[in-house]
Amino acid sequence: MRQLAPDVWQLSGFPPNAFNVYVIGDVLIDAGTRWAERRIERQLTARPRMLALTHVHPDHQGSAHALCRRWDIPLACHEADAPVMAGRRRMQPDNFVMRCSKRLFAGPTWPVDRHLAEGDELAGFRVLHTPGHTAGHVALFRERDRVAIIGDVLNGMHLLTMWPGLHEPPRYFSTDWAENRRSIQRVAELEPRLLLFGHGPPCHDMLAFQRFAKRLGE
Repeated sequence: MRQLAPDVWQLSGFPPNAFNVYVIGDVLIDAGTRWAERRIERQLTARPRMLALTHVHPDHQGSAHALCRRWDIPLACHEADAPVMAGRRRMQPDNFVMRCSKRLFAGPTWPVDRHLAEGDELAGFRVLHTPGHTAGHVALFRERDRVAIIGDVLNGMHLLTMWPGLHEPPRYFSTDWAENRRSIQRVAELEPRLLLFGHGPPCHDMLAFQRFAKRLGE
């Protein structure tokens, strides 16, 4: 586990930066795949007070059931993704690729205790509703040092080659590709100084990010 900013840590994993899990203060952000339970438990020195999901996809909710049950902690996500996490709605988009990903990586369903909404505060970060990848995707932004945890609004690596670089999430993993582009623009308007992705290494090159976002808007 390495510190990226004050009260912000990234857990290690294999392959490196492929399925990122973060800790902000005493809150765990995302839960990797269902195979990540032991590596998450092994790295945390203290029991978190909450697990918050940027969105409900197999590689982000995979160990949520196991971790919430073991530590007896509440689970949080946006209300639009909560029915998926609880098993009352199919994971979206409901296509062949997502169904294969679910078989490989998803964990059991689990009830959501808190709905994250636009403007909520979470361990010093402001919740932003950034839909498109899923209907209930959220990002987290801290004003004082402009750190942004953006889940899968944008990928910091190519998902097949794993080479670092800025990429939109693939269409087959996104419910509304055009809406996700608007969420990318919204993140760019915040002028972050550090981007933390669901997939990919941390990004400090904000000039490259702003250029990328500008090209999408043209």
